Amino acid sequence: MKYIFLFLLVTSFSIAQNKLPNIQVKDLNNRPTNLSATYNDQDKLYVFSFWATWCAPCIRELEAISEVYEDWQDEVDMELIAISIDDARTKKRIRPMLNGRNWPYEVLIDSNHDLKRALSIVNIPYTIVVKNQKIVKIVNGYTQGGEKELFESLKAL
Repeated sequence: MKYIFLFLLVTSFSIAQNKLPNIQVKDLNNRPTNLSATYNDQDKLYVFSFWATWCAPCIRELEAISEVYEDWQDEVDMELIAISIDDARTKKRIRPMLNGRNWPYEVLIDSNHDLKRALSIVNIPYTIVVKNQKIVKIVNGYTQGGEKELFESLKAL
């Protein structure tokens, strides 16, 4: 019986991890956005970068990508969506922080952490690459230069 439960747990975890969940998050104007309905262009790569205003490595990663984002889009059919996991206490810091930056990508907010839980995200920065509604790459953490490795992965897909 223990083995059956363990098998079902592992199977459901792996299934949950290979497809983009059908979950709504909010945009900066508090309008709901359904991820699987909005980001579903055939063969386009969607890079979802999970971050928070209090996460210095997250901001460094998004800043590094913003510097080369236009070049990435010229070379690969891709779009980056920055998903903030700031909660009710810290989400009021998002807009002022964005005003000081010129990020060329859409920012969404998962303040109730439904998406974070559905993807079993523990630590941020956490990046997933989705193609045809399937998660094809996961990157957990960021080190300087990590954006170059991510771009090489995008070109290979």
